[in-house]
Amino acid sequence: MKKKYLFFLSAFLLALNFFCWREVFALAEPQNLVVDFLSVGQGDSAFIQTPEGHQILIDGGPGSAVLEKLSALMPFWDKSIDLIILTHPESDHMQGILEVLQRYKVDNFLWTGVVKNDAENKKLAVLLKKSQASKNNFLAALNYSQPTKIITVSLGQEVKAGNVLIDILYPFENLAGKELKNTSNDTCVVSKIVFGNSSFLFTGDISAAAEKELVNNAEVESDVLKIAHHGSKYSTTDLFLGNVAPEYAVIEVGKNNYGHPTSEVLNRLEKFGIKMLRTDKDGDVKFVSDGNNIQLIK
Repeated sequence: MKKKYLFFLSAFLLALNFFCWREVFALAEPQNLVVDFLSVGQGDSAFIQTPEGHQILIDGGPGSAVLEKLSALMPFWDKSIDLIILTHPESDHMQGILEVLQRYKVDNFLWTGVVKNDAENKKLAVLLKKSQASKNNFLAALNYSQPTKIITVSLGQEVKAGNVLIDILYPFENLAGKELKNTSNDTCVVSKIVFGNSSFLFTGDISAAAEKELVNNAEVESDVLKIAHHGSKYSTTDLFLGNVAPEYAVIEVGKNNYGHPTSEVLNRLEKFGIKMLRTDKDGDVKFVSDGNNIQLIK
């Protein structure tokens, strides 16, 4: 019995030593912002890691592909995510989120709070309710199993993750609790991630009308633009591109019958001299920023 106790004690101390060394090495790593646009098919998903180690997922794509992506980007023992942003509850953005909520501990969940009466949104409601259930146990006392905080977006809202700022630019109206027959593309959460002098603009599936509203009411200039609605011709106008003035544009797109990305959008990007990447051809797209310069890794 004593030998068995000593064995388990030794194993525990060895594991503790491993994590301590891991933290020492982690402190020596470059303090960068890493943004991965994930190739998950005809849908959106991006994973952000801040210099302080916060992990943020924006949308989850149309299926379970996001789980494989996360397992490759996160340590095998890490089953928690600091923040999920759901731009709007449509299947090509949300299905993967449903999978993540069932397999990861999510600290914060940010969305518009719109109500939609379909099977996927009902499942989302069940999962969010379950994630908020209090857990009266030892892990909860250590803050490892606290309920998920549900945040409904409001105009001008800011989320701080260390030195990284997430600025909510859209929608302009409060949609929480409103029941919609269809979650219009112009109810999407538009967010701008800022780290030092570097910025990334995430546009969901907004249309030209919403782009015009943003140009007139928000600071949209950004280094990297996530092209709206997978390259639909109804978004990414000359007006918007001229005001965002990005160096890079990323089109999250997969095999589809909609003609995405359209020639109209591709031609506009070329006209403005914007470096374009698309997940259907380039796969995952990774950017790294030190706060002053942005480097395209892939």
